[in-house]
Amino acid sequence: MGGIDDNVHGVILAISSSIFIGSSFVIKKQGLKKAGENGKRAGSGGHSYLLEPWWWAGMLSMIIGEGANFAAYAYAPAVLVTPLGALSMIVSAVLAHFILKEKLHIFGVVGCLLCVVGSVSIVLHAPVEKKIESVKYIWHLATAPGFLTYAVAVLVMILILIIWYVPRYGQSHLVVYIGICSLAGSLTVMGVKAIGMALKLTLEGQNQFKYFQTWFFVVYVVIFIILQLNYLNKALDTFNTAVVSPIYYVMFTTLTIAASMIMFKDYVHQNATQIVTGLCGFGTILCGTFLLHKTKDMGSNPSKLLPVVHPKSDADCKQTSETTKVTVEV
Repeated sequence: MGGIDDNVHGVILAISSSIFIGSSFVIKKQGLKKAGENGKRAGSGGHSYLLEPWWWAGMLSMIIGEGANFAAYAYAPAVLVTPLGALSMIVSAVLAHFILKEKLHIFGVVGCLLCVVGSVSIVLHAPVEKKIESVKYIWHLATAPGFLTYAVAVLVMILILIIWYVPRYGQSHLVVYIGICSLAGSLTVMGVKAIGMALKLTLEGQNQFKYFQTWFFVVYVVIFIILQLNYLNKALDTFNTAVVSPIYYVMFTTLTIAASMIMFKDYVHQNATQIVTGLCGFGTILCGTFLLHKTKDMGSNPSKLLPVVHPKSDADCKQTSETTKVTVEV
């Protein structure tokens, strides 16, 4: 019964986390819009949003959500908690529709659903985590050649995006800002897992804060969280919230699963069915992301001009080069 009760607590915490995090996107966007009216926009490098109460309310909502998500992992396995993070996209899209008046095209809704289905498929067939009994064990895994290579590659990509792509394409390509957040997030989660395990073991009587490895994880997690928040603010201030949320979820989830598989090497215990199902889930995510990108601006244009054929008079027939356009409701 203890395991079942823990899973129930984990599910409740995970759902609460999704509600708070999904709401934070919209609340922070509202704060960024208000700050942009009185100062330099965050997307242009301004920081006037720091004086906006709405933005801080969004930050508080995100902190509460992340705290609940952190606690959920202490009660329930990741395979149960992680898929529920998709609920934050639904919360964000619904609130953005009513509060920010950001419309999401019907194909965007389909794309969002595809992203959720694909992500859930990958997570549900992810390897089972090994039991961790010390922060030193996580440090051993983090300093293994495989994960060190991944970490260095991620840091190099982040630097390239910040130095080269942000000044040139940040304002026009959503993947630049979200890429930075997702890449940094995949490393952050590994650090959060280490800190969470340190707290859990410490509360059980095994003090883990006497090791320098624990404090190293704390410092680098704080730095990477600040980096993520900075570029997430830029993404929210520049692009449609209903598109930022699902794409961030897809990229973050995919990279985090990849980082976890490299670090813990549990994939060797998977069978062919699990591997194929995971690949199918990844393909579904790509399809959903494509739909979201292609329809991200269609929801904001309820009408457009389409050419149609009308009966013509004899005089009109002489002017065959003219095209009659009428406004039709989509």
